[in-house]
Amino acid sequence: MDMSYFWTGWSPIWHTLLVGTVGYLTLVILLRGTGPRTMAKMTPLDFIIAVTLGSAFGRVVTASDVGLAQAVVALVLLVGVQWALASIRAKWPAMRRVLDTPPVLLYYDGDFQSKALHKHRLTEADVHSAVRQSGHGSLDSVQVVILHQDGSLGVIAEGSMGDGSSLLPYVERHQGDSGNAA
Repeated sequence: MDMSYFWTGWSPIWHTLLVGTVGYLTLVILLRGTGPRTMAKMTPLDFIIAVTLGSAFGRVVTASDVGLAQAVVALVLLVGVQWALASIRAKWPAMRRVLDTPPVLLYYDGDFQSKALHKHRLTEADVHSAVRQSGHGSLDSVQVVILHQDGSLGVIAEGSMGDGSSLLPYVERHQGDSGNAA
């Protein structure tokens, strides 16, 4: 049996310790510096960055052929791309439409939105579960259930809609799609 399966010398150990420590500290500093948005509930864009960062960090820590400078540059690049895309998204509505998935109306005013449920691979049971988790015993006390950008389901109780301004664009889009009038 080849002993290199168990031991290849001190060099890879020192590399892992150095790159792991510096890489970890670099990530902490970068993520603290970019603000809470980087680590907020994840949109698909955030998820891609998080997975890519984890993959890159795991690779640079264990690969002895990756130097410390290259490891730090890779981490800075990935966090920089995430920060740049978040900035672009915040400044230009057109990019927001490209980068974000809009919220989706799943239940409105007593009606399940079957097309939306089917399209997003959800069931009426998923809506009922979200209603229960929000502290409601039935749909009678709920006016809206919406699928948020991060994949969570939001429940708005009857009488809590106010003027509906944060929901109105999705209700209007739903009415346009289904031909219903409120």
